[in-house]
Amino acid sequence: MGRLRVYELARQLEMDTKELMKELADLGIEIKSHMSFIDEETVNILLEMYSKSEDEEEFDEYEELLELEEEIYDKKRISKKGEVEKEKPEKKKSLVKISEEDLKLDKFSEKIGIPQNRIIQDFFMKGEILKPGQTLNLQLAKKIAKLYDVRIGFDIEETKEEVKENPLEEIEKYFEEKYKNKENLVERPPIVTVMGHVDHGKTTLLDYIRRTRVAEREEGGITQSIGAYQVEVNGKKITFIDTPGHEVFTEMRARGAQATDIVVLVVAADDGVMPQTIEAYNHAKSANVPIIVAINKIDKPNANVELTKQELVNKLSLIPEEWGGDTIMVPISAKKGQNVDTLLEMILLVAEMQEIKAISDGPVRAVTIETRLDKGFGPVANAIVKDGKLKIGDYVVAGKVMGKVKALVNDQGKRIKEAGPSTPVMIVGFEDLPDAHSVIYSVENLDKAREITEKIKEMEQKELRRKRHLKLEEILKMMEQSEQKELRLIIKADTLGSVMALNTAIQKLQSEEVRINIIHSAVGAITTSDVMLASASDAIILGFRVKADSQSRKMAEAEGIQIKTYTIIYKLIDDLRAALEGMLEPEEVEEITGRGEIKKVFKIKKLGSVAGVQMYEGYVEKTGIARLYRNGKLIFEGKIESLKHYQQDVKRVDAPQECGIKLENFDDIREGDELEFAVIKKVNKKLTFDEGNEQKNN
Repeated sequence: MGRLRVYELARQLEMDTKELMKELADLGIEIKSHMSFIDEETVNILLEMYSKSEDEEEFDEYEELLELEEEIYDKKRISKKGEVEKEKPEKKKSLVKISEEDLKLDKFSEKIGIPQNRIIQDFFMKGEILKPGQTLNLQLAKKIAKLYDVRIGFDIEETKEEVKENPLEEIEKYFEEKYKNKENLVERPPIVTVMGHVDHGKTTLLDYIRRTRVAEREEGGITQSIGAYQVEVNGKKITFIDTPGHEVFTEMRARGAQATDIVVLVVAADDGVMPQTIEAYNHAKSANVPIIVAINKIDKPNANVELTKQELVNKLSLIPEEWGGDTIMVPISAKKGQNVDTLLEMILLVAEMQEIKAISDGPVRAVTIETRLDKGFGPVANAIVKDGKLKIGDYVVAGKVMGKVKALVNDQGKRIKEAGPSTPVMIVGFEDLPDAHSVIYSVENLDKAREITEKIKEMEQKELRRKRHLKLEEILKMMEQSEQKELRLIIKADTLGSVMALNTAIQKLQSEEVRINIIHSAVGAITTSDVMLASASDAIILGFRVKADSQSRKMAEAEGIQIKTYTIIYKLIDDLRAALEGMLEPEEVEEITGRGEIKKVFKIKKLGSVAGVQMYEGYVEKTGIARLYRNGKLIFEGKIESLKHYQQDVKRVDAPQECGIKLENFDDIREGDELEFAVIKKVNKKLTFDEGNEQKNN
């Protein structure tokens, strides 16, 4: 039999790879990943162990049945009173009243008791971009509350009708409920985006896969370019988004419509890691998508696969599996097709590990790749179905645009009657051009489609929803609820030396309380791609001796992204330091304000002992702290109950005046006792450096 990789053994045993890995761990067999080799002897033992006869399997099932019956009996066991014990009814949650003033994310988060940053992070993982302090509509407010199981009621008379009739509430609720029950879900083909540096072979790879893997077309048939296509590998399907590069990928994410399940990062073996390689990697990493590296052009004489792997480790921290890491790297030649089949198998393996699921039937949810006006069909949307089964005659909505599906055209230019999960398809029948990268839903009838689109148009007119992204000067206010504050940056500079110097200087500003996350840094001008990444990741763009072109500036203004450019490095660092100091929680510092001596003790009924104090230096404040010393020893430390100058209550008394002081809950005072007075002040922390350039908080 020979030695096998874990995933190969899983196939032979007809087991899920994850399940086999868990069982191997239970058996004490050490493996690092699904790509790890198992020696021949162990393989044979495992094959023998798992290859049971039918009688053995039936016996196991019988034992399991007995265990199940015993478990059921235990659960139904009668209590001492002779009654079946019942679970206590769940305590009804209190209602949180929301007013119109609370419909901003920061205030809303306070109301429901969930930190603002946690809401932003949780929704980002669901593919939706929220901004600190952004205005919420009622639909979004209810969605946030539902995620954290909070009951809310709206105290907003003029919008009560809108609360009752949320246009997308029924659709969203349907998908949320379906996904809660795993029995409703089935495996779907993975959706893959290919990224990488220009001329490293992204398009060549996509063309080769399409040319060799797409089923043969009828002679004379017209290929319909719909932005994606599907191939079959070992009886399983893979959907490729046919637009190489990260622009569309990030644009879709910024609109809250992420379609990609896996990213293939193409790196040329004769060129290594280049600026766009790093940029593409940062986009994929920011989206939290698994990455497979295709090391291309291995057919070239100067190709160096090992050196390329070393660069991927050094520059991107992507460690190959054979080096003990968890990144699959496949050396290929897209031009000659060498090892492309292996790459496709690895995509299926990663998809299996990710357990990519979907709802196979019923109402549809699809992600738009692009929209256009077609000469023959009119307004069309090229999309990939994520859930459900789209059929001809279905009514669909995409934002404020509706339609009835008149035709479905697949990636081979053929008309089809229906499209299931992960199927790329051109949808014909929209009344107007849908928004690019919008989510498409199917609805039950024409009236429902009209109702939803009219409500969305109405909502857009009522609420001019301005996107609010992170501004350097607003960090403290926006991050005040976060336990771990984070500043995300995109760095662009004129030279590689400048990039490295900035990265080094900025990383020195890290602290335990504030984390700096440079999500992308590169040489060159600030581009629209940088703005899109900043929009999707809620980052600030810092430029050093580079400019942003007019298109990037316009996009940044529209998206609410801040671009700050500098020509002097210390000015950039000073601005960052000031922002970070604003993010640090102010610390409480004690300040000694004055000293005095008790000259006389007055015993007052119902009040207790009052000290007649002569102030020697400084001052005493009513809201401050008092310490009482006797013969040099501390006897009391606490608050001041009352402070008088003659018979009047005062807030402060300065030396050399006399005053009457009553200490809170303390009467054991004597003539000659010394008093020390202090106040607690909140002081903003400062970032400083020691001689070793290690950052400290003072």
